[in-house]
Amino acid sequence: MVATSHYALSTALLQMLDRIIPYLPQSEGWLGYWQLLVATTAVFNSVQNFLTLRLTKRIYDKTAVVTPLQARTFAVWTLTSAVVRFYAAYNINNKAMYDMALFTYLIAFGHFSSELLIFQSAKINAGVLSPCIVSTTSLIWMFQQYEYYVRP
Repeated sequence: MVATSHYALSTALLQMLDRIIPYLPQSEGWLGYWQLLVATTAVFNSVQNFLTLRLTKRIYDKTAVVTPLQARTFAVWTLTSAVVRFYAAYNINNKAMYDMALFTYLIAFGHFSSELLIFQSAKINAGVLSPCIVSTTSLIWMFQQYEYYVRP
């Protein structure tokens, strides 16, 4: 009985994957998938910044003022980054798209690390460490794999 239910679940999962795979990035390697994952996460972050200040306030020190205007501006920037990364996911071998995506991570790293280290308006927590880790990981990966994905 258990083997039958596992088989049915496996079959259903494979059928679902067969429907999704054509819509995923078709390039070699994993970087396109990573770009798509980060872009999707950024869309969620943009929506939450448009709707509430709750999660954004967790990033910054209690003395820093987070206004609805700042949150919406941050949402627009994050959504712009998501669009660039989404296009890069599907065009990872295009030098211009690759470079633009790389710069979005550089800008994100610059923003969060400067708020943490220079302006000291952010506090060390998951809200600020997560984008620092994602941007650093992405930058290292993209610099190391540049010639693999962007071929002459």
